[in-house]
Amino acid sequence: MTIRAVRTPEDRFASLPGFPWSAATLDDLPGYEGLRVARVDEGAGAHTFLCLHGQPTWSYLYRKMIPVFLEAGGRVVAPDFLGFGRSDKPVDDAVYTPQFHRDMLLRLVERLDLTNITLVCQDWGGLLGLTLPLDMPERFSRLIIMNTAFPVGVAPGEGFLAWQAWVRDNPDFSIARLMQRSEDTLTDAEAAAYEAPFPDATHRAGARRFPAIVPTSPDDPFSELGVRAAKWWASEFDGPSFMAVGLKDPVLGERVMQAVRRSIRGCPEPLVLPEAGHFVQEQGEQVARAALQAFGGA
Repeated sequence: MTIRAVRTPEDRFASLPGFPWSAATLDDLPGYEGLRVARVDEGAGAHTFLCLHGQPTWSYLYRKMIPVFLEAGGRVVAPDFLGFGRSDKPVDDAVYTPQFHRDMLLRLVERLDLTNITLVCQDWGGLLGLTLPLDMPERFSRLIIMNTAFPVGVAPGEGFLAWQAWVRDNPDFSIARLMQRSEDTLTDAEAAAYEAPFPDATHRAGARRFPAIVPTSPDDPFSELGVRAAKWWASEFDGPSFMAVGLKDPVLGERVMQAVRRSIRGCPEPLVLPEAGHFVQEQGEQVARAALQAFGGA
């Protein structure tokens, strides 16, 4: 079945502040033939840092962490989910489901034959990424986790319900303004870079859709996968982990993250960032260096 999609013009990605990396692309992933999947893919080394963004961001989110991982001798793979960044953007909201995104990530990891993966995740990057080892546990060795959760179908709080309603009622919302509202250290140029992939409402279906598809009931089919993932990280994962928490996050703040930490075997107390909001990667250099130090420097 052909999925109708749009592609953001390349000139919108010219001269983005702090983001010199070109896009490596594939358009023949099994099940996604004809859809271009873009990624930052830089460096080579013993460890592969798989950096997964969330909503409404893209791989630009990792611009402050990528240099640190490269400096340490790692390979960095930071994909843009379909609907985001430099990847193609299906125009039908209904295309976007958790399984649609998860299967793409599985096929990408297989296609690139990524091993010895350090999973670096936040927001939907965690909801999706934390489930990947269920299918390929031998490929994952370490974890760097920031404001996110396991998709176990917990009933949402008022903050998340308000976010869902706001996105539903503002389908062409300004991503630049949203990012600056969350992270007040962003310059206007950086905020515009987050908006670059989304020139109009046609390009925003993926960004609109993510809040609506968060599993909020145990009966959601994806919740069963989330429960299994939490059990895997609690009982079968045997690698090092590192957690950073932005305290200004109104939905996925310290209380939620401490619960997540208890579901990760051996996870130490988190690095707490009082001035960080939901998008912890905006303090990414500090987080990446602290994580590498905790891992022994590489």
